[in-house]
Amino acid sequence: MAKNCPFTVEDLQCPVCRQVFNIPVTLSCKHSFCKTCIQTHWSCTGTRQCPLCRRTERSSRPPFDLTLKVATDVFKKKPEQFMVKSVELCSIHNEELKLFCRKDAELICVVCTSSRGHKNHEYCPIAEATLDIMKELTTRYNPLKNHLTTYEKLKESLEELEAYIQKQAAETAAEVKQEYEKLYTVLREEEAARLMVLQNERDSKTAVVREKLEEVNKSIEELSDIVNYIEPIVIADDLTFLKECKEAIKRTNCTVPEPEYPTRLLIDVSQYLGSLKHRVWKRMESDVSYCSVNFDPNTAHPNLIIRDELTTITYGKKQQLPDNPERCTGHMTVLAASGFNSGKQRWDVEVAHSKEWYIGVARMSINRKTAVFPRPTEGFWVIAYNKESYWAQTSPRTRLTLKKKPQIITVELDYDRGKVSFSNAADGASIYTFKDKFTERIFPYFAIGINEGNTLRICAL
Repeated sequence: MAKNCPFTVEDLQCPVCRQVFNIPVTLSCKHSFCKTCIQTHWSCTGTRQCPLCRRTERSSRPPFDLTLKVATDVFKKKPEQFMVKSVELCSIHNEELKLFCRKDAELICVVCTSSRGHKNHEYCPIAEATLDIMKELTTRYNPLKNHLTTYEKLKESLEELEAYIQKQAAETAAEVKQEYEKLYTVLREEEAARLMVLQNERDSKTAVVREKLEEVNKSIEELSDIVNYIEPIVIADDLTFLKECKEAIKRTNCTVPEPEYPTRLLIDVSQYLGSLKHRVWKRMESDVSYCSVNFDPNTAHPNLIIRDELTTITYGKKQQLPDNPERCTGHMTVLAASGFNSGKQRWDVEVAHSKEWYIGVARMSINRKTAVFPRPTEGFWVIAYNKESYWAQTSPRTRLTLKKKPQIITVELDYDRGKVSFSNAADGASIYTFKDKFTERIFPYFAIGINEGNTLRICAL
């Protein structure tokens, strides 16, 4: 190669056709090809990938490489200035490897085509084989690459899910401890109050006994004085006895009350131990509430904040939650934790603090990831309030006329009869009734609008 020539013969050959460049273009990855060869390759593979490094080219029209074009023109005129590319030779015939045997998948020379080892085999030029095999390999490679991408995303999601499970378990444990601490507080207060009453009873009854004991001691002292005075006189001689009898009789002339054992001074044990657990439970009953329906956090939209023992939802700042299959992301929706496939159920929903709401029931198989109109054909039996109007989400939806604006709405599900009824909890006035046939598990359904502070609450029974 000439001293001033920066290219070898190999540098001026297209990797696809193995010929000197004809209109050379250079990709962003710095690999160069004939314009026609790269366009043909892309048409065959259906992708804009570099045949050498597989990097995807952003432009469908890679730029013309003027430097390579000039070098190619010089080579065509003065090839002696360029170092000749070393060729790979056949190990058997010492000829240049120019062909590819499709049956044996080997590079062969021209002499090999008539040899015993490759006779009657199908073969073709290297460039043609490269394009054909590249097309087949790409057809097999692309689905695997897509699968790899899918698995990598799934791996990332599962790692996030694992971390969230730990966080969710820790937060749930903290809330459980907090709720139990409230119960412990009630129990401790009840215990302290009961022991205080017991202590007061003990002190008051002890005081009565001590007062009685003082009276008895005083009587004992007085009687002892009399007995001690009379006892020597009784055993004295007649003369002494008669001298002292007058005083002795005088001292016996005193009023002594009959000894009386006090009653009802023992501790009323039954008051403290009789049906103790039942009475404590009745005491706690006034401090706890029960809801037949609770929200399921694993189905809640990330913008829904759930609190108050899973009975209240509020629209708020979006939370980082896993996009598990059960989660509803199409609407600001949450389902109840339990579904029903028979019998009658009833629950009350406070709607007074929401400017937009949707309540009712939905099938377990509803589309949870995309926004769909919540109507019976999609698996929803829902009434709604938005833009100061009430609606039954039928198809088309039905405007409802209410005499009073309800604060709490009663939802009644009769699964076996296929009925979902809505009424005003305050006066029992009917709002709307859906009639249909249920064929799968039905879940209570709740949704609110995207207004800060919108709130729905399930009322205690």
